[in-house]
Amino acid sequence: MIARMISQNNKLKVKKLIDNFVISDRVTFKPETDENGSVSETIPDKPVELKNFPKLCEQRRKFPVLYKLEFQTATKVETHACRHATKKTNLHKNQNQKVIPYDYNRVVLQTVDREPDSDYINASYIDSILKPNAYIVTQGPTEETVVSFWRMIWQERAAAIVMLTKTFDFIKVMCVQYWPASKDKDETYGDISVGIVQEEELANFHIRTFRLYKTEKNVVIEERFLLQFHYTQWHSHTCPFGNALLEFRRRVRAVVGRRLAASTATGPMVVHCNDGGGRSGVYLAVDANLELAEEEDCFDVFGFLKKLRQSRKGLIENEEQYKFVYDTLEEHVVCGVSWFPVSELSQRLKQKSQRDPANKLNEYQKEYQQICKQTPRFTIGDCAGGHRGDNREKNRDVLVVPPDNFRPYLTSFQGNSFTDYINAVFVDGYTKPREYIVTEWPLIRTQGEFWSLVYDYECAAVVVLCVPPKNSQQYPPFWPEGRHSKKYGPVFTIDHVSHNHYTNIKTWIFRINKKIVSLTELMAGVKAPPKTVQLFQLTCWPMGHKVPSSTNSLVELMNMVERWRQRTDYGPVCVVSPDGRSRAGVYCAANACIEQVIQHGEVDVFQAVKTVRRHRPQLVENMTEYKYCYDLVLHYVLHYLNKDMNEKK
Repeated sequence: MIARMISQNNKLKVKKLIDNFVISDRVTFKPETDENGSVSETIPDKPVELKNFPKLCEQRRKFPVLYKLEFQTATKVETHACRHATKKTNLHKNQNQKVIPYDYNRVVLQTVDREPDSDYINASYIDSILKPNAYIVTQGPTEETVVSFWRMIWQERAAAIVMLTKTFDFIKVMCVQYWPASKDKDETYGDISVGIVQEEELANFHIRTFRLYKTEKNVVIEERFLLQFHYTQWHSHTCPFGNALLEFRRRVRAVVGRRLAASTATGPMVVHCNDGGGRSGVYLAVDANLELAEEEDCFDVFGFLKKLRQSRKGLIENEEQYKFVYDTLEEHVVCGVSWFPVSELSQRLKQKSQRDPANKLNEYQKEYQQICKQTPRFTIGDCAGGHRGDNREKNRDVLVVPPDNFRPYLTSFQGNSFTDYINAVFVDGYTKPREYIVTEWPLIRTQGEFWSLVYDYECAAVVVLCVPPKNSQQYPPFWPEGRHSKKYGPVFTIDHVSHNHYTNIKTWIFRINKKIVSLTELMAGVKAPPKTVQLFQLTCWPMGHKVPSSTNSLVELMNMVERWRQRTDYGPVCVVSPDGRSRAGVYCAANACIEQVIQHGEVDVFQAVKTVRRHRPQLVENMTEYKYCYDLVLHYVLHYLNKDMNEKK
């Protein structure tokens, strides 16, 4: 019994907490207790009202054993027959023999002549909380099952495809690419041809529009259009970022909701990960509960998990994923809707400036406080690389050290005294993951590492957001100031190619030359071709000032960097600030917001700043910087948006 895992003291605490827990009439707790006073009575057996949900989550954070208790109770459900999935002729059609459909709700395909068991596919109809057969959950297609997959999509008139896995992850094929490799050439799967009409790339997911058609004697007899939403940043056995998944779900619902409303003939939404288990279950739990909240202002996390497990094996595979569902739904309740159409920007900013008479805070302050509450905290263990003895001296501030999971590892060999470490972090953009690398102004001893970073990660541009005093010992120059070449560290030499100086912005184009000093690489004949980078320096943001003196120049700088990246290969942008924390967050967050304005006509500064702070909590480190992100976006919309849109057209 799980209760025995809790110390007697904790049991009393949980009991007391539950007794004091104020709950609405919509929620009751199961009354059964054993002689030890089991905590099973903490399991909600009815939907929980949204206003009580954060309290329920807080209770589970205090006593994480409640997640375990709920998860284990919900997954002990009656199993059903799986005779079709376990037939000898069908076994090879399952990616994972533990995640298979029950007979009673499996998707039955129309049979193909002279093919035994051609009616089988590893897929199950699943109800949402409000609608029967709202989803089909299936495994990612394999070489053997890709034709059956498209037969199912066509037969069931799928509303959309939601794909939650990479095709290749951890040196393993998770799912074959079941759509054409390029827009130029359609591919045929059985009697269904598939072409890519359009593809949109965002940092965490891609949206593809497919054209499906059948032909007879080279004449198209029927065609349909279908959207695939492909979440690309969810590795197997991990959880993604909650706000990114909520944004993904918002995009899916915007399209699927319209399709379902427009046609009664539209079928279920097809959801798959690699095996149609854990990740698919998480997405269904988030989606179905949000749908319930829209209709009835409540969530039923525990009840829906039971329903999922009765519908298919392995949906939500562990406690960590179950906890993630709670956390993501809580984030939705606490943060609410933070995006709005760009047409409302001026009016919204006026509203945000007004103080709430009750707590004397305006909307900007409330938003920023919420962001600070939800910013992750990293331990010394998370940032072990930067705290190692041979790397400690490479940090300007030992309290601002990158987490190992999100730092760029240097790969250029510069001698045995060098390590793979530089104080820098990846930051996601709006359209690309890891679009920026944020770092501090190099020290004398880390200049070789800085150029290694730019070279190894093929940075298209370096953006420097400050001008230190001349001959500063604290901020030594790290690029050639004249036209002569200069060496930084033992292997990198930087050549001046050209320069242009404008009002408040200076630019240089440099060639980075690398010398091979590793004996192994010399023996193997490894070449190190020179690489080109453009360095942009903003000269109107004096040291010690929280914001630049010219917003127009900062927006102009962003535009110049974007134009340069379009000419090159869209490598990441290396953003340099004096201390690796101030200024850089504003640059990354505002860029992401501007991208969202251009692509989707929406503004969401709140989520952009949350995203920027994921890997370095100190970015956008105060209210002034947060409010300035809004001002920057407003400036762009008022002075640049129409011009940029016309250029794109």
